[in-house]
Amino acid sequence: MKNKFIPYKNHDMYNLLRQNIERKIPLTDEEWDIIVSKAELIKLKKNQFLQIQNSNSSYEGFILKGSFKTYILNENGTETVIFFSFENEWICDLESFYHQKPTTYNIKAIEDSEIVVISKKQKAYLFAVIPKLIKFHVLMIERANVAIQQRLLDVLNKTSKQRYLDFKERYPQKISSINNKNLSSYLGVSHEFLSKIKRTVS
Repeated sequence: MKNKFIPYKNHDMYNLLRQNIERKIPLTDEEWDIIVSKAELIKLKKNQFLQIQNSNSSYEGFILKGSFKTYILNENGTETVIFFSFENEWICDLESFYHQKPTTYNIKAIEDSEIVVISKKQKAYLFAVIPKLIKFHVLMIERANVAIQQRLLDVLNKTSKQRYLDFKERYPQKISSINNKNLSSYLGVSHEFLSKIKRTVS
């Protein structure tokens, strides 16, 4: 089933996006109109893909509603979940998007979701007509790099139980929507061990 692309029509739907940008840089109404004219809304049902591993189609996206998992499919057919992403967060396969390489990850909705996306070409256009967006871009990349580094440090230095508790504290309203298969893959433990962790902290 193909992703459902919806042209941006109703500015009010995207207030969450404008608020996110304006926490870092101010926007005039004219600038905002230009931004939304280059954006597209994708509505995905649970288990639909935003991006497929080793494809030539990637986007930078801002999540308005729902949840996504970013993962790789291993040669033996198992999944390794790298990240979960939720409302009011950005999501992007950085190397693929910025260097136009085949995608590294699968990105799949784990519940019914809505995401605003932009292509590399459209983003380059926005940089040309609204140069201050480059500052926002730099801040986004810095934040993404910090998140990747923190994820690596957590895997290396924290126990599975500590990482589970950190995740539960950060996303208390979302953890119940993530099934044990996905969560155990993210934590790098078996389903049985995840169940044991949950029992010890309940």
